Amino acid sequence: MSDEKSKPIEKRSRTIKPKFYMMGPDYRLGRAGFVIENIKVLAPDTGMLESPRGEGFPNYPEPPRFLFDKKIGRAPRDLELSHYWLISDRMKAVFEAVDHAGFAFTPCDVRLGKGRYDGPNYWLCDVLRVLDAVDESQSRLKVGIVEDPKYRNFGMKYYSILVEGGAKLVFREEAIGSAHVFRVAHMDATIISDQVLKDACKTAGVGGIRFRDASKL
Repeated sequence: MSDEKSKPIEKRSRTIKPKFYMMGPDYRLGRAGFVIENIKVLAPDTGMLESPRGEGFPNYPEPPRFLFDKKIGRAPRDLELSHYWLISDRMKAVFEAVDHAGFAFTPCDVRLGKGRYDGPNYWLCDVLRVLDAVDESQSRLKVGIVEDPKYRNFGMKYYSILVEGGAKLVFREEAIGSAHVFRVAHMDATIISDQVLKDACKTAGVGGIRFRDASKL
């Protein structure tokens, strides 16, 4: 009988790939009850508070003024969609703590139809960073060229996640680096977060935001 000590079996280490999420307002909550009262002052030509995505805010002549009205819908949560995102103070604090360079903010005025508003401050928020980080060979999505000349990105490449069987977005980690949030190039309405930002939102207890696994859309 051999007295040689048996050697332990070495287990092959598995590299855990980081997870990424499509993030945005949780539409399952229903409509939030607010309107922008001074929209004609802020955007007299278009009637919409927007500029090219990822470019921050124009120089508004006055702060956006929101009327919160229960007759229209539920009370706003920490994150709502108003072309830009409409976010609360504590949502802003999370974003700034996790990825200060990834966001731009502009303050809003809030009032109620009846009574005095004494809730949290609200801000418009824009995600500034745009990254060309999709690994097309590993992802499942539509890749095309914009053929309609009326669109600003006419003749340019675009991505779409409207594909049969569901989309799958895989990202090149070297293109993301230390970023925790970014817009997807060629599909810049799509905003992606990493696990760090998702966990920070959960810890802070913010509401109204939804994270969807980008690999299972």
